[in-house]
Amino acid sequence: MAEAEELRPVPRERAILESFFTQLGMFSFDRAKDYVEKEKDNSKSAGPTWAALLAALAHLAAAEKAYHNMTFLGQKLGGQSFFSRKDSIRSTYTSLFNELRKVTTTGRHSQPGSASYLEDLLSHLSEQLCHFTQARVEMADLYEKMHSLGGQKSINWEELVSALEAVLHKYSTKFHHPILGRLEESFQTEVDVVTQLLRCQSQLSEWSFLPALLRLHGASTKLTAWGQLFQRQRETRKHLFGGQSQKAVQPPHLYLWLQRFHATLLAKFSFYFHEALSRQTAPADMRALTARTTPDYYGKICSFIRKHDASNVSLVFDNRGSESFQGHGYHHPHAYREAPKGVEQFPAVVSLPSGERPQTHWPNVVMMMGGRAAELDTLDKVVHFYDDKAQSTYYLTRAEPHFTLVMIFDGRKSEKDLHIAAFLQEISSSLRNSKPFSTLKPGSKG
Repeated sequence: MAEAEELRPVPRERAILESFFTQLGMFSFDRAKDYVEKEKDNSKSAGPTWAALLAALAHLAAAEKAYHNMTFLGQKLGGQSFFSRKDSIRSTYTSLFNELRKVTTTGRHSQPGSASYLEDLLSHLSEQLCHFTQARVEMADLYEKMHSLGGQKSINWEELVSALEAVLHKYSTKFHHPILGRLEESFQTEVDVVTQLLRCQSQLSEWSFLPALLRLHGASTKLTAWGQLFQRQRETRKHLFGGQSQKAVQPPHLYLWLQRFHATLLAKFSFYFHEALSRQTAPADMRALTARTTPDYYGKICSFIRKHDASNVSLVFDNRGSESFQGHGYHHPHAYREAPKGVEQFPAVVSLPSGERPQTHWPNVVMMMGGRAAELDTLDKVVHFYDDKAQSTYYLTRAEPHFTLVMIFDGRKSEKDLHIAAFLQEISSSLRNSKPFSTLKPGSKG
């Protein structure tokens, strides 16, 4: 009987820990923090290791709130510099690491006896949480790097993917205790979603239909599952407190940013593979579907053509050096197709308004892409050319290394037509997809 009495506190502590990490896994940071602080006040006699861990968990909840809301990337706080804000998340997790390290050591050196099971458990959990804090610092560094790339003309997407995969590989088995299940799941989901989205961007830039589609779908599925946690949190609150007075739980900034980044990739995917996708549905349905994307590249270009009376706008893919090129959409990996030659190495990804590339203009377009390559490679440069023989004006700008945006007008148009240059720069800059990185910082406008 005495032994049963002595063992009774252990399940209680475990239940407290499980409840805390469940709340943390549902992004209830404030509730989780209040919960462990209250428990700390209520269990003053429970021993120093337990009290120290509860204190560390309260700090963990606060750190997780700052991390998920991306506040370390900076709202304007007093006169603080960007770097002191960055240091604040680093120092928060580093001091948390030191607190947890102490719990690990205290637990290991505890006296054998009735409480040793609990001390061992707390020591074990603290050790795994030390790894978690290190993973968080590395991810915060990566988000900081991504934020600094906002608006840049060219980004090495594969380098970012490799860095993310290295973090996942390094930490994926380091905090695996069942009590930390929600934390581990949340970490794996987050890193996986970011990786899938960046990989999708990389594959879109190679005009690879199926790989880009699979990444988009994979990220979407995980984001939906993640979103269900907020729904669960709303239901829990409703159940606990009754009535309708509870405010809807706002998902953290990081989650909302990932959703928006996914939406921009979906818009780009819908544009780059418009021809393949439009074969699957009626034209009116396709227009309705693309109108829902943000931005709606197809709709924007059609509207510009009507307003400014352009003869044609095409997105041209330069497939020289790409041995795997098969054309629009999906192709069986073992299907044989002879490599295209001459102007066929420059297919139109999209050609508006007719859907067919203007055959008579194509040699001119290809010639300019070759002859003015150095100017086009600066990316923001709009190249202008009037051909007397064709009685047509051409404007070209490079959206990405393999993609060039071409606008053709009948008759002579001025090189200094600011509307045309501004529109081409806006579309090509948007297609590069680096702008979303600048909105990683809360409150920024992208």
